[in-house]
Amino acid sequence: MTDIMEAAGGVAVTTHVDAGTGVERLRSDNIPQKVLEGDAGLWGDEARDEAAVRLGWTNTFNSSIDLIKPLSKLKAELAELGIDRIALCGMGGSSLAPEVIARTLDLNLQVVDTTDPGQIIAELTEESLRRTAVVVSSKSGTTVETDSQRRAFEAAFRGVGIDDVARRFVFVTDPGSQLERLANDQGSPVFLADSTVGGRYSALTAFGLVPTALAGADIATLIAEAQEFHAAVEGNEDNPAVLLGALIARRHTLTVADDGSGIAGLGDWAEQLIAESLGKDGKGTLPVVLEHPAAPGARGTDRFYCTVGGAITGATPSGSQLATPDFTVNGPLGAQFLCWELATAFAGYLLEIDPFNQPNVTESKDNTKKLLADGLPDTQPTAVDGSIEIYGGQASNVSAALGELLVDANAPDAYLAVMAYLDRFDDAEVAALRTELSERTGAPVTFGWGPRFLHSTGQFHKGGRPTGVFLQITGAIGEDLTVEGREFTFGRLQAAQAAGDAQALQGRNRPFIRLHLTDRKRGINQLLNAVRELS
Repeated sequence: MTDIMEAAGGVAVTTHVDAGTGVERLRSDNIPQKVLEGDAGLWGDEARDEAAVRLGWTNTFNSSIDLIKPLSKLKAELAELGIDRIALCGMGGSSLAPEVIARTLDLNLQVVDTTDPGQIIAELTEESLRRTAVVVSSKSGTTVETDSQRRAFEAAFRGVGIDDVARRFVFVTDPGSQLERLANDQGSPVFLADSTVGGRYSALTAFGLVPTALAGADIATLIAEAQEFHAAVEGNEDNPAVLLGALIARRHTLTVADDGSGIAGLGDWAEQLIAESLGKDGKGTLPVVLEHPAAPGARGTDRFYCTVGGAITGATPSGSQLATPDFTVNGPLGAQFLCWELATAFAGYLLEIDPFNQPNVTESKDNTKKLLADGLPDTQPTAVDGSIEIYGGQASNVSAALGELLVDANAPDAYLAVMAYLDRFDDAEVAALRTELSERTGAPVTFGWGPRFLHSTGQFHKGGRPTGVFLQITGAIGEDLTVEGREFTFGRLQAAQAAGDAQALQGRNRPFIRLHLTDRKRGINQLLNAVRELS
């Protein structure tokens, strides 16, 4: 078909595939304008109450301008303390947008969104602590990972003789939360976010802007980019978000890769936005983040392939015509945030899904709390193969266990999810499983680090299409770390999160195995070699 392009406010979406009737339906029902006007009834009566208090993101960047001066002042005050490094304790919507901004602008901001004790300990060296301020971000103020991370930093500061601990913390939270009370009690700076904005839509609120501004980002530019896009699409026939939303809703799976956009990691942020917004009611669009434009798994009859940056004609920089995308999204980061948020809300309308709730996210959290209180299950491995214990299935070795999963993954409409409760820096090699498994199955393959994926694709796993096949990977703990003031360690918390999620998936009779690495390095090498030997 002839190429179609929608462009406005610096953003262009270009495609050569059929977007179906979605564009016409969105326009004929006047959905773009109704969303911008805050019409809470667009997603059905059951969604009305939630939507009524979750549409602030459509123009919240206007009030975010008020953050610029106080953040500039605070940044200068922190510099006087010798601080040139920001650690961000947050999960999901509180961490993914700041990570995109920081990676894109090469800022000295470290996102701490893990419960792996090795990864936490690596952040707590005396040399780094003396240069670090910690931003603690949580809407509710009760997120167990964020609270535990905060406690670890507080104990570590005191452990190296830093007395002005309160000056080392900055809090971002909703008004009236537990974190606001804590910040006020100890005299730490606190920035209150817009309570009418859900976490995954909060990129241009205090959650996205406070940590990045303190790390050196020019947030005024991000805000201006969003304002320009908003002004360009309000009441305008040309709206890239309309075409993008129709394309997201058109197929079961959306694969996303960066193709020279200059924006680092937007796919990871969009993954949470789309999966948590649309993966419910037994349906939805599954996002799959690709490592590069020619990565395995980009194409398939069940999916659309999108690049951020690049073009839809000609070969990609890899030289592969097979990796030519179905559509591209181009534009500056601030405008892209708003465009993808609008598009996801539009896709929810087309799919008749409430894009603002997350009914299944709390299930694994509740399981984790119970396991921490009652104790972890005393399970025994089905088999042991080298440095890997196998839990679940009937296989006696790793190759056979993987073979069983691939059979299930080749069922109609199936997808394979790899979930690694490991150190995403020290154990980074395990992420190669996504490409290796993609080459050996026709199904979409996702990869997520635990527990961060629980706040992202975890909703889709339990509430989306019931066709997932799950490979969970856990690892032995070398050095554990006590969570100050709690009766558990980070290692126990990580194990409880993995076990709690396993219970949620197995309770739905999803195909599931857990591979436990008794030696992480050897186990990862063994696992990758086993996958590469599969036909």
